[in-house]
Amino acid sequence: MRFARTILATHAPAAVVLIRLLVGAVFLSEGIQKFLFPEDRGPGRFERIGLPEPELLANFVGVVEIACGGLVLLGLLTRLAAIPLIIDMLVALVTTKLPVLLGHGFWGLALRDLSHYGFWAAAHEARTDWSMLLGSIFLLIVGAGRWGLDAVLTRDAKEAHG
Repeated sequence: MRFARTILATHAPAAVVLIRLLVGAVFLSEGIQKFLFPEDRGPGRFERIGLPEPELLANFVGVVEIACGGLVLLGLLTRLAAIPLIIDMLVALVTTKLPVLLGHGFWGLALRDLSHYGFWAAAHEARTDWSMLLGSIFLLIVGAGRWGLDAVLTRDAKEAHG
């Protein structure tokens, strides 16, 4: 029980809700779109990138983004939900932005057809991924904040135990 309270506990201000809304809404939306637009954002895109088992992988990532994005929006199990989202963004940066930085594909990963390659092109392409990565790391560190269900649960647990 103590471990659960430690994971849920947050002393962060209520304003953390703004980061939760940003991170949670983007992940939830992107996860849903993997199923709504499979050719552009789901298995079709994963196949064009050169990822193995694109159907399985895209659906798995979509479910993770929907579930963890929803948890982040609610402020429920926020720190735990942030971990898969951090992994998601690290994989996205390596598989889709690193080829742009290098100017060529590698490990079977394809290079998208862009007008420019290199640092500035990769920085432009990675702006959302980078923001979601840093937002997820922030939530892992501080938790849901006062306006999340994690705070409600730990507050109720404190009141129940005296």
